[in-house]
Amino acid sequence: MGGESGDDDPIIHFVFVHGASHGAWCWYKIITLLDAAGFKSSTVDLTGAGISLTDSNTVFHSDQYNRPLFSLLSDLPPYHKVILVGHSIGGASVTEALCKFTDKISMAIYITASMVQPGSISSPDLLNKLEGEEEIHDYTFGEGTDKPPTSYIIKEEFRRHYYYNQSPLEDITLSSKLLRPAPMRAFQDLDKLPPNPKAENVPRVYIKTAKDNIIDPMRQDQMVENWPVFHMYVLEESDHSPFFSVPTTLFEYLLHAVSSLQR
Repeated sequence: MGGESGDDDPIIHFVFVHGASHGAWCWYKIITLLDAAGFKSSTVDLTGAGISLTDSNTVFHSDQYNRPLFSLLSDLPPYHKVILVGHSIGGASVTEALCKFTDKISMAIYITASMVQPGSISSPDLLNKLEGEEEIHDYTFGEGTDKPPTSYIIKEEFRRHYYYNQSPLEDITLSSKLLRPAPMRAFQDLDKLPPNPKAENVPRVYIKTAKDNIIDPMRQDQMVENWPVFHMYVLEESDHSPFFSVPTTLFEYLLHAVSSLQR
């Protein structure tokens, strides 16, 4: 999946990690812009998401959920490093990858994403609970109604408000055909990592979304305050899904972040 790269081929390679219920498909605008500009880009469907053949109700742990990402990184050629980009809960997958494949990552970029320092204790409401959460989500009880739910998805009537309040209608229509229930049990052990001094040396960037109805902008500020970053950008007109609502600006911020590595 990773193209050959070495000292004689300093290709800039982005790898994108989606958030809950989404898949590789949600990055289509960004990878189109990057590919047209001559960069390399890869996207992954985490287990049970996108076109993954696994039922998300059977995904038990974060390692299982993140396996496609870990496979991509482990298969990279020697000396090839990537810019790892995560959205929403995909930020937790980025942090776990950062700890496991530190020498394969030249920068980690969090887009309105979970960003918890390994070894720290995250506030249980850091990714704030949505008001009336039980009414907003559809839950699947894959092991019976007497057991905790195994997956969830935001009900269709609430998706525009929470995910796409600034996004084009055609992207909302697209997502309505492609969103899948997210594996609740796999998320329970995300952000529970031991301290990792080596990973701390990898530059991190946070891209904040100012009109986000899922991760409140103040919560995003709190995550950056708790684990300071190399640089922070603010998408003033973005909802929770900047890859739809402000793709050109997001593209520009990604390039600006990467250019700082080359100075």
